[in-house]
Amino acid sequence: MALTADDYRGLLQNLLPSGPAWPREPSAFVTRMLDAWAQEFARIDARVDALIEEADPRSTLELLPDWESMLGLPDPCAGESPTLQQRHAAVVAKLVNGGGQSEAFFVEFAQSLGYEISISTFRPARINEARCGDRCYGQDWIFAWSVDLPLTSVVFARINQSTIGEPLANWGNDVIQCQLQDLKPAHTVLLFRYLTEIFDNTVVDDFGHPVLTSDGYPIVI
Repeated sequence: MALTADDYRGLLQNLLPSGPAWPREPSAFVTRMLDAWAQEFARIDARVDALIEEADPRSTLELLPDWESMLGLPDPCAGESPTLQQRHAAVVAKLVNGGGQSEAFFVEFAQSLGYEISISTFRPARINEARCGDRCYGQDWIFAWSVDLPLTSVVFARINQSTIGEPLANWGNDVIQCQLQDLKPAHTVLLFRYLTEIFDNTVVDDFGHPVLTSDGYPIVI
């Protein structure tokens, strides 16, 4: 914690010789001169203290543009006006992203941006393996995988991560879709499936996911 001007004035006064020529009264000339120095020392101390926060990409404010410049951000996936929270999340995601192609890697990456997803993979239908009612996927489906996420993901604003004037929540999946398309292995095809609340009379597919209309609404009978 940074020292205040009063702290520094007291420290400076302790360095003075004793005697009537070196008064400690607030109105004394020596005290006022020391107070001027103490104000500057306190300002420098506060800036050094702030540097500790700025060195952490999760809390940086003044150095956020420098972090972004170093990491090639802001990312076009974040849109034209990303919030402070989204900018912090993008910086942290870039720093911790060591690369990977596993399901766990993509799930953790999405979580770092505030999204909850699950991943499904496919395999071609084979004799003696496929059962009656299974989908007859062709050979090319080994290169496909799908990300299952809510029809509308909500990322809420957080204390100490958002600023005045920003929305309390952001709706949509554009950011995570764009990010995952950039990260997916080049030889694969990424699909997105949107999950909605399932009722007793909702039509579902073989994976238990609701069947949606072209407008994105579940089919209910």
